[in-house]
Amino acid sequence: MNNWGKLSKWGLMLATLVVGLMTSACDSVIYDYEGDCGTYYRIKFKYDLNMKYADAFHQEVNSIALFVFDKNGVLVHMQQEDDKALLSSGDYSMPLELEPGEYDLLAWGGLQNEESFDLLANPQIGITKIEDLEVKMHREYNNGAAYVDEDLTRLFHGRHHLSYTAEPGNYTEVVSLTKNTNVIRVMLQQLAGSRLTADMFRFEITDDNGWMAYDNSLKADEMITYMPWHTESGMASVESDIYDEEQVSVVLGEMTIARLMASKNPKLTIWNKESQEKVLSIPLKEYVLLVKGYYNRQMSDQEYLDRQDEYNITFFLENGEWLSASIMINSWRVVINNGQI
Repeated sequence: MNNWGKLSKWGLMLATLVVGLMTSACDSVIYDYEGDCGTYYRIKFKYDLNMKYADAFHQEVNSIALFVFDKNGVLVHMQQEDDKALLSSGDYSMPLELEPGEYDLLAWGGLQNEESFDLLANPQIGITKIEDLEVKMHREYNNGAAYVDEDLTRLFHGRHHLSYTAEPGNYTEVVSLTKNTNVIRVMLQQLAGSRLTADMFRFEITDDNGWMAYDNSLKADEMITYMPWHTESGMASVESDIYDEEQVSVVLGEMTIARLMASKNPKLTIWNKESQEKVLSIPLKEYVLLVKGYYNRQMSDQEYLDRQDEYNITFFLENGEWLSASIMINSWRVVINNGQI
């Protein structure tokens, strides 16, 4: 046998020995922990569908529930985490043990104690179907009309397809989340005239968007009136030629609403309580999309509405009436050519 043959023989023996040692190690109690030859899956949750394109899961999500469905859409596993300290650590991931196969993952974030939203199904392994896991927003009623006047807890939704393998190793799958709540701050600034107070106005946003399906589309819902959970008034000092006074009167109304959809037509209306007349009424979605801007032009309208979760809208008044020349949305000025809305 030449030297090459001897080397090949020894190489084969060495490879056999290594495989044997690896098999022995995999079976050994000494190596019985994550990182050995077992199959380990962890699920990470990511919330970067925001205007900063940065993962804010650890800052925004206070609870997460994960539901696992088989290829027939039947629930086979569920687990949740409500420990805020753990979720905010920055490196949280959820361990997941399943039989090899194909699965659909559905995550709802922010349902802890169902303070603002209800999971309509009572999930049961082997019975519940994926389409049963709908979420509906709480609402109150006044003379049969639905309304919300509370600061909604932040709600998140995510779906992900998982191919669970039997191959040994450590696997991490990422479930991306969409935020389903928005904060709307409406400010009225009096350019000239008497001082404004918060009790002079009634702020309302109307939309039929309080019922979410398992895929985060909207179910047919009743019209809901969102009202401020916080109002305040005050004075602001200014240095500008457009104001008659060195200080302007300001009123702020703050509302939280469910997901804004490009297919819906929410309306923002402000009423003068004393005269019962409309100060203004605008199609909210159309106005906030006016400021999507040049850098966001490649986004779809729905992506922009999902990424932008806070809107600061300022209207200018004179003697309590809306000056239709312009409004401010976030830091953008929107010029209105027609005062009739």
